[in-house]
Formats: sequence, structure tokens, C-alpha cells
Amino acid sequence: MNNYYLGVEIGGTKQQIAVGCADGSIIESRQVKLVYRRGAEDILEWLSENIREYLSMAAYAGKVRGIGVGFGGPLETVTGRVLSSLQVPGWKDFELKRWFEEQFALPVIIVNDTVTGGFAELLMGAGKDSENFFYTNIGTGIGGGLYIHRKYYDGSGFGASYLGNMLVPDWTSNIPGACTRTELICSGRSIENRLRQKGYIPKNSVLAACHDGDIQKVTCMDLAEAVKAGDSFAVDELDRIAGTFSLSLANILASQGADTVVIGGGVAKMGDILFDRIRRFTDERAFIANKGHYRILPSYFLDDAVLVGALLVASGKYIEV
Repeated sequence: MNNYYLGVEIGGTKQQIAVGCADGSIIESRQVKLVYRRGAEDILEWLSENIREYLSMAAYAGKVRGIGVGFGGPLETVTGRVLSSLQVPGWKDFELKRWFEEQFALPVIIVNDTVTGGFAELLMGAGKDSENFFYTNIGTGIGGGLYIHRKYYDGSGFGASYLGNMLVPDWTSNIPGACTRTELICSGRSIENRLRQKGYIPKNSVLAACHDGDIQKVTCMDLAEAVKAGDSFAVDELDRIAGTFSLSLANILASQGADTVVIGGGVAKMGDILFDRIRRFTDERAFIANKGHYRILPSYFLDDAVLVGALLVASGKYIEV
């Protein structure tokens, strides 16, 4: 009899479920971007309904052996208790592992979503030949996962290497010397919120004409297209974003000495116009001990990274959490 596993991604925007195998291969999956009325409750309702459907299907009934979950926020790794979500209300001190076990009567492992995606890239993706590996994503938020000698480093049991929460100069503020979290400058949500502020995009920018002038629809991908078109505002904006992200990345390299950095998340889909900047700015700031001894690569799995990692985690073959 075949054994299957469930992989779950609980994000700030995107929710995903996959049925797959112990090697991380996905058989089928579902995705939704919910309009939140109650925050966490909406997500739990969708998960409950859709996971029960999978577990009742003839192909999988009685054959699912465990569930791996990548959660978008800090948590207590051993207990699977969520500390909070920085994007969705209702998660504070939520016993997520207990909820899954009570709902579905299966073994469950809960891991931060960026860490889960990092497992996928380390074991099967862009970092598979790395010894000391760092994975981050630029999506709704920005996370981080460090793997020393191919073992995940969990700090004091509440995660570590949260790149998105490293402090950087705040060039959006008029206050001299102001600083803020990297995530509040460089995440997809922060970029789009900034672009959608009235008056932020100059009238002579091609972005001002996007979506028939409805700036509330301007996206990160629109910014990327404007950069490709040579729009001076868009070029300067992406330079500022990549420069800020690279400042945090240079600090990660100096403190942790990773040989490979892999970047995923929706914003990473900008491709070379983003990665070329990140590589250039990081190299300019890198400590002499790091220069020439690291590489920065795009995610191999992209949107599937967390699901693949969650399946690997669920199988229990690769990690101890």
C-alpha cells in the first residue's frame, strides 16, 4: 500500500495544501487567497474543509501517514504553538499543532514556512550541494532559515536568522537616523503599499498609467516591467529596495558565513533585474572573509517550495524537530 503525506502552507496571503510522497513529490495541490473576515478563523475553516476532502478520497483514505505544516510567523518549534502572525490577526498563542492533531488524528510537525521552504531547497533544490546554507523569501513577509552543516539551526527553540526583522535605515521616513525592519521596506506587501500611496509615484512615471491610472492595482510585477522599460523612478525604487535587502544579507553572511543563499517568494519572480542588483549591492558590502565565498541563487521550487518542504518534514526522514 502506498503511503502519502500532506503538506500545508499557511501564509499571510496564500494558503496551500498538497498530497504527496516522502520524497517531496507533489501529486496534487490546492491554493486559495482568502479575503479575511475573521483572520485565522477563515484559514482554519478552509484547511479543515479541504484536508477532510483529501483524507476521504478513495485514493488517499487510510493511506496518509502524517502532516507537515509551514506556518508564516514565529512559533515555538517543540510544541507547535504560534507566537503571532505579523500579517494575519487571530494567531497569537494559538496551539496549531494541537489543533491539527485533534482535527485529523495524524502525526503533525509545525515549522516556520521559510524554514520549510529552506528544507526543500537544501535537500532537493538550488542548495542541494551546499554545506552551510541560508534560505530567505521575499513575499508578503520576509523570513529566514539557517542550516549549519546541513542541519537546521533553531536558536533557543523559537527560530533564528529572521532576516526580515533585521534593522535597516528607513529611507521612507523624514526623521533623521530613523530605522525600521527590513520586511517593512522590502516585502511584497510593503513595496505595493508604498507604490499605492497617493503621490508616491510621480506623474511622469510609466507606473502612473498602469491599470488605467488606478494606483491601487499597481503590483511588484508592474514595478519590474517599468524597470525593464527604463523608467527612472522605477529603477531608483528597485535600487533602494535591493540595496536595503542586501544590507541585511551582508550582515547575515558576516555573522553566519553561509556558502549559498537562495531567495524565493513572489517578489523573487522579478528575476535577473532583482537578482543582479542584490548580488551587486551585497558584494559591495560583504566582509572580506565572505567575498568570493558565497553565491546568491533564485529558488528552484518557487511557489512549491513550502509544500515540498512540508512533505519532507511530514515524512520524518530528513530532520529532527
